[in-house]
Amino acid sequence: MPRGKINQPFTLLDTTVGVGERRTLDLEVSKLYTHTPLTIPIEVVNGVLKGPVLLVCAAIHGDELNGVEIVRQLLSKIDPRTLQGTLIAVPVVNVFGFIHKSRYLPDRRDLNRCFPGSVRGSLGARMAEIFYRQVVGKCTHIIDLHTGAIHRSNLPQIRADLSNQDAAEMAKAFGTPVVIDASLRNGSLRSEAASMGIPVVTYEAGEALRFDPIAIGAGLLGVENVMRKLKMIKGRGKKRKADPVIAAATSWVRADTDGIVRAQVSLGERVAKGQVLAFIDNPLGSNEVQCVAPRSGIVIGQQTLPLVNEGDAVFHLAYFAHANSLVEQQLEDFIDEVSDFDELKSADFYGNS
Repeated sequence: MPRGKINQPFTLLDTTVGVGERRTLDLEVSKLYTHTPLTIPIEVVNGVLKGPVLLVCAAIHGDELNGVEIVRQLLSKIDPRTLQGTLIAVPVVNVFGFIHKSRYLPDRRDLNRCFPGSVRGSLGARMAEIFYRQVVGKCTHIIDLHTGAIHRSNLPQIRADLSNQDAAEMAKAFGTPVVIDASLRNGSLRSEAASMGIPVVTYEAGEALRFDPIAIGAGLLGVENVMRKLKMIKGRGKKRKADPVIAAATSWVRADTDGIVRAQVSLGERVAKGQVLAFIDNPLGSNEVQCVAPRSGIVIGQQTLPLVNEGDAVFHLAYFAHANSLVEQQLEDFIDEVSDFDELKSADFYGNS
């Protein structure tokens, strides 16, 4: 048996998970019209050794699927006999949205604006209150997995409140080349957990209703990196060549006209001030308008649907105090690292023998 302080049984939803055990639990949050219970599936892996309690959750927006697969792959690799601490894995938080392939709840509310919730509020407020009280409050650290919205794709990135030292350390450990020092939004899981002193990082990558292999691989690698940082798992990942670069600011470039978009740049590309990002024209080709970069930066998000209305957000740019060429090189190294991730999936990756 590995050396260290022996863990204690962990209780969640009135169910006790023994030392070195794993249990699948169901958190009932509502009922369907048929009176069928609607439950959030939760897997608790309670390690042999004492350590942090890490919540890894996905699909707070029901159409964001990359995180669901990241959680599935993570659970297939974790061994409670070598785990230090406790992992609470929730692949689908917004089960209503997941069933309907929708970002939102049936009343069109955003669950990630409903925390900490209320027992007498809207459906979203009630679901948030149950999850917040019964799950979030049991954790010491949180990784919240997201993707871009429908028809919008995000470059793999971490968003965190870097004024919180623990969150900053998690963000750095995760290993994406770009980290955004993002302010806390009222009603979000990240904001409300932080108010309880729980450090949270949000991973953004890929597009809603799509599986993106790079986004999934980078997310799984990043979660494992954080777990190593927290000393929850053993093993060594590939040594990163450089620390992630902090974005000084970000902004969306919006369409100045309605029409069909012909993008000239892609995710991760370095762009210069005044560079043409896209041409927007009508179907007859008689009213071409340029969409240009207001500042030099890196494309970290873009709309994938080539049809826009005036004012639609088309490209999300991040701006850096460092040279953009440095960030671009970081991105190239990052893609190579994720592409080689299969080399890290050996049997002893978590200290197993």
